[in-house]
Amino acid sequence: MASTFRAFDHRKYVPVEPVPLTQRQWPTRTLTHAPIWTSVDLRDGNQALLEPMSVEQKKRLWALLVKVGLKEIEVGFPAASQHDYDFVRWLIEQDQIPEDVHIQVLVQAREHLIERTFAALEGVKRAIVHVYNSTSTVQRERVFEQDREGIIAIAEQGARWVQEYAARYPDTQWTFQYSPESFTSTELDFSVAICEAVMAVWQPTPDKPCILNLPATVEVGPVNHFADQIEYFVTHLDNRDSAIISLHTHNDRGGAAAAAELGLLAGADRVEGTLLGNGERTGNMDIVTLAMNLYSQGIDPQLDLSNPDEIVQVCTECTGLPVHPRHPWIGELVYTAFSGSHQDAIRKCLQKQRDDEAWQVAYLPIDPKDLGRDYQAVIRVNSQSGKGGMAFLLERDFGISLPRWMTLELAPHVQKASEQVSGELSSQAIRDILLDTFMCAAPVTLKGYRLDRDDAECLSVTLRHGQESVTLQGQGNGAISAFMDAWQQYTGQRVNVVDYGEHALGEGSDAVAIAFVQLNVDGTRISGMAEDGDTVSASLKALLSALNRAGAGQTLTGAVTEEMLQA
Repeated sequence: MASTFRAFDHRKYVPVEPVPLTQRQWPTRTLTHAPIWTSVDLRDGNQALLEPMSVEQKKRLWALLVKVGLKEIEVGFPAASQHDYDFVRWLIEQDQIPEDVHIQVLVQAREHLIERTFAALEGVKRAIVHVYNSTSTVQRERVFEQDREGIIAIAEQGARWVQEYAARYPDTQWTFQYSPESFTSTELDFSVAICEAVMAVWQPTPDKPCILNLPATVEVGPVNHFADQIEYFVTHLDNRDSAIISLHTHNDRGGAAAAAELGLLAGADRVEGTLLGNGERTGNMDIVTLAMNLYSQGIDPQLDLSNPDEIVQVCTECTGLPVHPRHPWIGELVYTAFSGSHQDAIRKCLQKQRDDEAWQVAYLPIDPKDLGRDYQAVIRVNSQSGKGGMAFLLERDFGISLPRWMTLELAPHVQKASEQVSGELSSQAIRDILLDTFMCAAPVTLKGYRLDRDDAECLSVTLRHGQESVTLQGQGNGAISAFMDAWQQYTGQRVNVVDYGEHALGEGSDAVAIAFVQLNVDGTRISGMAEDGDTVSASLKALLSALNRAGAGQTLTGAVTEEMLQA
């Protein structure tokens, strides 16, 4: 049924035409190494900003690009902007270009622009000169009003001018690059023909290849269609071994990184992009995303992305563009789990993960530590969180390993608190809730105890209630059972230990014991906990915490009064 929204009419759009590939190879291939990376942050990314970067901002971003390890960096359009021209001159005159880095500049196929571009590059040791002209059907017919032969003539003339002006600077190592702009909207046979015409001018060789850059200037089709286009191009191009095939994908459909990844499978060698995807319209291909995609598959990306916070900070401050907290791989929240089931799975996997095995942690495709992120932010608790998240935070930050039954009892208290604040709870807040709820040191407190170990353990324990003190005695196969025997003898109350757990907090002489106990008090289960430097004291205090929560004060007072009456 046709849409009733007249302004939203899908019928005015047509799908891309299928690429005539009968035996496509890219779907069965696997990437095994990183591509040649080329940053266009300082040119394409800069042109897309509401306020272009100043020279000082460009200098700062340049330093980051070099630090990350990029070896090819497009530094501007020096013939189109005085800022770009001045920045290129600063790079050259101040010797800012490392020996293993090639700078790249962009220029249209127009002689006066090419002349000024080479003037900007005077004295550079090595550089890539990137010339382009538009080739798509709509550009030919509606913008330039040229047929195919006319567009090829523009490309050939531009290639000759680049070659002629480069010859005036023989001390520079030049690499030539050509882009049939709007490649994705250009007939494939024509894309091949115009690139071969440019190669015929430049006469590249396998030892000195040119670069053919195939841009998705506008992303107009699915990523698999782009891969088909690339495979068609590389399999139909003469002298393929004399050309480096480069990709420049944009993100109009949200597929720039995926298109580049599939384009590499289809035979490309090189990708152009920006560190965090900044670029015209919806942006360029995100180098960080694609590099981390490779890294997660066990491929060395040949880039140092171990400090993403620095990358985010520099890019944000230089471009004025924020980074989304859910940005792939390096967003603030991408390794954070609020969901209860996710938290429980992460916690259990991290406990079992060994240093000598492949990474196997649910919901974490890579180890956050590889990107300089510690586990502080992996699990965070809000009202949507479950039991595993609380347990993880308590163990990570305070060394408290809760028994499962204690975790179950704690969960509703934490959820209630998070709902009241309508947000996230810190690990300290969760610990405070735990202690406030289960560490109940009043009204009955432990004054002292004596434990004699003969055939059975005999316990004499003195308790304080207000101003009164009372001594209880009992026997059992341990301090806990002896205490319960003494308590039941003294109060007549039916109390059984359902579960118990304890462990050390810290190490060495500073270690203390933390104990957890769950009791059945007259048919009702209730838990308590305590900490003490003495293991037995911690156990007895935990028992008293549970009993206090069950109303031990009234029980003990009643027992004392009855004893007094009997006396």
